Amino acid sequence: MTQPFLYSVEREYPVSLGDLWEAWVSPAALSQWYCPTDLSVLAGSVLNEATEGGLWTVAVDVPAYNMAAYFFGRYTEVVPGSKLVHTMAYTQDPEVFAERPADAPTHQVVIEFEDRGNQSWVKFSQFGELPEGEAPRAQAGMESYFDNLGKYLEG
Repeated sequence: MTQPFLYSVEREYPVSLGDLWEAWVSPAALSQWYCPTDLSVLAGSVLNEATEGGLWTVAVDVPAYNMAAYFFGRYTEVVPGSKLVHTMAYTQDPEVFAERPADAPTHQVVIEFEDRGNQSWVKFSQFGELPEGEAPRAQAGMESYFDNLGKYLEG
């Protein structure tokens, strides 16, 4: 199923491609950075089986709204050091997150990587349906995730 393009975010970081790739596939790494800069990942919420058919999960604590944003999906393509493609479901319901229903509505996410010598590049693209005006907000949120990734990569 082809879904409409929503937005993309891309950056170069002054790290090796291996380090950048590891930041995206290591559950321990994701638990440190996979959220906007002003929020945090809920402890114990990250699972990342970066293989085709593998499950990924993360929950982001949003204390200002007394809630958590729960994300989960399955990898549909994994090309080590080059590309990750997965579905992405979203809920605010912890029971749905724990259940991770296979029939949950999903978006498609494509994450591309490239070695650029002294730097490595990553591009996150999201495809699917969002209410009018929501794609720019989602893109701004992902920009903040990428800011957080930069801080994580700096060590």
